[in-house]
Amino acid sequence: MSEDLPIEEYIRDLRHRLKENPGCALTHYNLGIALVKQHKWDEAISEFEEAIDESPSMVEAHINLSGIYFQKGEIEKGIDLCKRVIELRSDFAIPYGNLGFAYLEQGEVGKAIDMLHVAVKKDPKFVQALSTLGSAYLRQGKVEESIKFGKKAIDIAPNFAVAHNNLAIAFLEKGEFKKAMEHCDKAAEFGFDVHPDLLKELEAYRS
Repeated sequence: MSEDLPIEEYIRDLRHRLKENPGCALTHYNLGIALVKQHKWDEAISEFEEAIDESPSMVEAHINLSGIYFQKGEIEKGIDLCKRVIELRSDFAIPYGNLGFAYLEQGEVGKAIDMLHVAVKKDPKFVQALSTLGSAYLRQGKVEESIKFGKKAIDIAPNFAVAHNNLAIAFLEKGEFKKAMEHCDKAAEFGFDVHPDLLKELEAYRS
């Protein structure tokens, strides 16, 4: 998005461009991104679909469209789009990470872990995938594995709140209460809505 224009003016400019050139995939894509910033999901979906119609190999449009469907809870639609991206760009880490997240949401933990490992193999600094691996291993009760990937995530992004929350839970399960409290505090500091039960449990160990 142009840094020089307010978003409403930028959107008007893009719509004007589309009137003159309705077949420009990039303009449809840019308009979709701008509408996402305004949380206008249905309008954004329409623009990303137009971009894909005009340029079927535009993986960025597929990825953003899948993200909206995940946001709306339409997991299968998001999964189908991620699989399409993999067909187009098998070297691209993001669709594997998104599939891992989606499978985890569906409770298919083993499938999630498989996809997330592919994602971090393709991009070892893919923080969201590393953190989601931590969540997945926590679901399996594999505390050490969860801690390993949680630490990798915060080594890259120290302010990544979800990873701190996962580490708080993992260290609590290990009985390392001081570390659990430290990560719980960081999760809250960096904007994560820590579950009240976790806060209550850790409060008992504060001196």
